[in-house]
Amino acid sequence: MNRIFKRTKWLYILGIAFLATLLAVFITFVINAKTWVVQPYNNYLFNEGKMIGLGTITDRNGDMLVQTKNGNRVYSDDVGVRKSTLHVVGDAEGFISTGAQTAFRSRLTGYNLVNGLYGNDQNENYNLQLTIDAQLSKTALNALGSYHGTIGVYNYQTGEILCAVSTPTYDVENKPKIDPDDSSWEGVYINRFLSGSFTPGSTFKIITSASALENVDDIMRQSFNCPGHYDVPGGGRVKCAGTHGTVSFQRALNQSCNSAFARIAATEISAEELQNTAEEFGFNKTIKVNGIPCEPSFIDLEGTYAIDRAWAGIGQYTTLVNPCHECTVLGAIANKNGRTPEPTLIKSIIPSNKLSYCSSELAAKLDNLLRSNVEDYYGDGKFPNLQMCGKTGTAEVADKKPHTWFVGYSQREDLPLCIVVVLQNSGSFGVTLAVPTANQVMQKALQLYTN
Repeated sequence: MNRIFKRTKWLYILGIAFLATLLAVFITFVINAKTWVVQPYNNYLFNEGKMIGLGTITDRNGDMLVQTKNGNRVYSDDVGVRKSTLHVVGDAEGFISTGAQTAFRSRLTGYNLVNGLYGNDQNENYNLQLTIDAQLSKTALNALGSYHGTIGVYNYQTGEILCAVSTPTYDVENKPKIDPDDSSWEGVYINRFLSGSFTPGSTFKIITSASALENVDDIMRQSFNCPGHYDVPGGGRVKCAGTHGTVSFQRALNQSCNSAFARIAATEISAEELQNTAEEFGFNKTIKVNGIPCEPSFIDLEGTYAIDRAWAGIGQYTTLVNPCHECTVLGAIANKNGRTPEPTLIKSIIPSNKLSYCSSELAAKLDNLLRSNVEDYYGDGKFPNLQMCGKTGTAEVADKKPHTWFVGYSQREDLPLCIVVVLQNSGSFGVTLAVPTANQVMQKALQLYTN
């Protein structure tokens, strides 16, 4: 009897182990099947290393960007559209990891846990409409010219990304030979709007302004003297691009006075206060676009000296900014409530979550300051009929020409769009190069979206 009991006990143990193994296999399958099914060894989806078993991708207007025909992926017949949407649409080989063909391939294959790929019909049932506008993207690519960089356009009311052009780019239907040692192709597979981060230069003065408004009670009543530089207490000098004389806080922002903002960051606000404000506005955090993680904007002022803080206050030091994140910062200000929708690239997805960056009071003050930059300094004539707010930036980069920035948005109720322009190593000033670049794109948006 004892022997029978022992045998029964072992049978129970073996049975439990078997069920546990089945459960583990099932859980592993549930978690990983979606990934396994889109591996290159699946001949149903791949042909010679290229994905073919995918649905059609269109832009926001229903214009075809890529589809499968006769076992091949076929792209738009407009070479300008192909090149300008490359980094959003992606490639069939998967080199561009954030492109829709790779990032959203499970959706494009029609895979589900119950049926797998059974019944897949890439031409009808598993199409994907993106939020981007092919014609606006084409205009943005032309505006970028020969520069490496990015232009992004974001609707601050809906969260839709209308444009995310990145250069260098290429024609996916006629891919050139890309030499990885050739600097002209540097970062060609990276969507700089989502995955890039750049020294922000004077565009960071928006954050420094926010911190000053939060922490210095009389900042709007203060005046600043600019003899063309600022001598930092404890040693070091920050040069200014001009000699501005005595200026108010608002005028200092209008004229992008390094002397004033270096002084504010070095003596008026602490490292902790500037760090806290930046992090309130989403620095050192990762935002996602339909599950695609953006490169975080970065700031670290721990243990800094006054000269470090002075440089950080004007957007130098070690600070880096992601263009997509920058659009959401502008969106929170443009909405005048400190909040903005999570960005999306998929037309059917209406973001329910809001990114919350600051109070309505602070957002309204920053909105007035950024409107003043255009109205009182750059001139509305540089942005006809747009009611633009914004800030330029020229970011010094070691051993290379400066980056040129413009970040801004329209206050028009019928054109709730933010724009970010980054021209890498252009060696020019924001007002002379990035502003007309931004205007070219925004004028196209005005034509497309207003009567």
